[in-house]
Amino acid sequence: MKAILKCVREYKLPSFLTLLFIFAEALIETRIPTVTADLVNRVKAIELAGESAAAGGMREIITAGLTLVLMAAVSLICGALAGYCCSKASAGFAKNLRHDIYYKIQDFSFSNTDKFSVSSLVTRLTTDVTNVQMAYMVTIRMAVRSPLMIVFSAVMAYRMGGSLASSFLVIIPVLAVGLITIGIFALPAFRRVFKKYDKLNESVEENVRAMRVVKSFARENYEKEKFGKASESIRKDFTFAERVVAFNMPIMQICVNFNLVFVLYVGSKLIISNRGATIDVGQMSAMLTYGFQILMSLLLLSMVFVFGTISVESIKRINEVLREVPDLTNPESPVMEVKNGAIDFCGVSFKYSEGAKKNALEHTDLHIPSGTVAGIIGGTGTGKTTLVQLIPRLYDATEGEVCVGGVNVKDYDLVTLRDSVAMVLQKNVIFSGTIKENLLWGNPEATDDEITGACKAAQAHDFIMSFPDGYDTRIEQGGTNVSGGQKQRLCIARALLKKPKVLILDDSTSAVDTGTDALIRRELKNYMPETTKIIIAQRISSVQEADMIIVMDNGSIAATGTHDELLKTCSIYREVYEQQSKGGEDNE
Repeated sequence: MKAILKCVREYKLPSFLTLLFIFAEALIETRIPTVTADLVNRVKAIELAGESAAAGGMREIITAGLTLVLMAAVSLICGALAGYCCSKASAGFAKNLRHDIYYKIQDFSFSNTDKFSVSSLVTRLTTDVTNVQMAYMVTIRMAVRSPLMIVFSAVMAYRMGGSLASSFLVIIPVLAVGLITIGIFALPAFRRVFKKYDKLNESVEENVRAMRVVKSFARENYEKEKFGKASESIRKDFTFAERVVAFNMPIMQICVNFNLVFVLYVGSKLIISNRGATIDVGQMSAMLTYGFQILMSLLLLSMVFVFGTISVESIKRINEVLREVPDLTNPESPVMEVKNGAIDFCGVSFKYSEGAKKNALEHTDLHIPSGTVAGIIGGTGTGKTTLVQLIPRLYDATEGEVCVGGVNVKDYDLVTLRDSVAMVLQKNVIFSGTIKENLLWGNPEATDDEITGACKAAQAHDFIMSFPDGYDTRIEQGGTNVSGGQKQRLCIARALLKKPKVLILDDSTSAVDTGTDALIRRELKNYMPETTKIIIAQRISSVQEADMIIVMDNGSIAATGTHDELLKTCSIYREVYEQQSKGGEDNE
């Protein structure tokens, strides 16, 4: 709870005021039955005294009535203020909690993110935070008010009813045992539900992202059936949990009715047998009221218990994110400047997790001089993307060193390093907004001339100007209103605006035709001659003019050299070249 409660921060005052107003409300609420009992006894006394005492008695009754109205009004005001402060505190607490989770996620490395699925992180930011918010709200209000009401009412009941209040000694243990039993059975069910929520959200996200594939294969019914099964599984677990939790109401009703019957029977017998000497009608009515207050407070406390049971798993899941330590952090005295784009791999090995049986990269040694155009060729799963992800320190090498500009990437300030290395992936993300707004992600201070120049180099300017609104054309969410090739060219232009020391194109021209691909490569060579350019490609035509070509095989560098050199010395490269030259390029 320490990590969670740190998020209260500036909402400590509303939280404290909620407790203060609730204390005042509970104190007044438990005094009202006493005043009411006195009023009942006075009415009875006036009735027995006759008309002679009626005039003076009425003044006392009016005074007592006005006192009751005033107490009720103050109680109402305290309750309203407590509700306002509680809402402000719980909503603010949830806002801070979402803020902290989101900012924590932003600091995660890829390896940290790999531990949580995207759908799971979304569930924790939404459903889990809402559960914790509700739990906090009922805790600072009901969980405080109910015990206060129970204590105050019990004290007043014993003062007024004596042994008649002994029924509470039976009721409270019965309720406690019942609630504990409910929790034992309900908590595991809620735990299962949240795990299934993650899987359901993951299925929805996957289905929506791949909607075109689903429709092209006419698999809508299959996806509907899969979604229906996941929803049904959640329904069953939630139904079971809610059924278990629903037992708290029958238990409460039994206790309320037991107390009502006990007080009425024993109290009436005492009044009749002792003629009001031990207990009077006013005291018995107060006892009924106090019993009702105690039992309603226990009912509210059981609701707190339910919310708490639901939120326990949510608190654990949120804490998993908040306690996750980012694998990649800045050194104590980071280097704040990248001198050039020279890249060195010295005995680098890498695996994605400690439990992995095989390294994704194995004993890699490589030197790429600054300003070089380097191509990387290799089959699927040979480690091409893994190799380049170590350059901007998206992952840390398991063994060896990766250097940029002659400095180990671990010694750089992370922002400085990543500002100097631009990556364009095959599956790029275009954000909703205008084309210009998307391009400015690369450099928020870029001028219109710089934007136009970068787009011309990326062969994007012409198709942008074909839109009626040009650079102010709005991109829909996910870039659905532009083609794959257009999206890739926009992402290349966005990367060029960073003016990086190292530019990495990870199969980022796979969706454009060979002619446009050649134009992009030619423009890139002239646009930033001092920038080191690394081009990962499946087509040899995309890299054959590079200064050096790196051939990867099974997580290792099989050969390096120019196109002509590799045709002579590398059988892997020669085989791929011959296959692509004879007929259709194999993009795998």
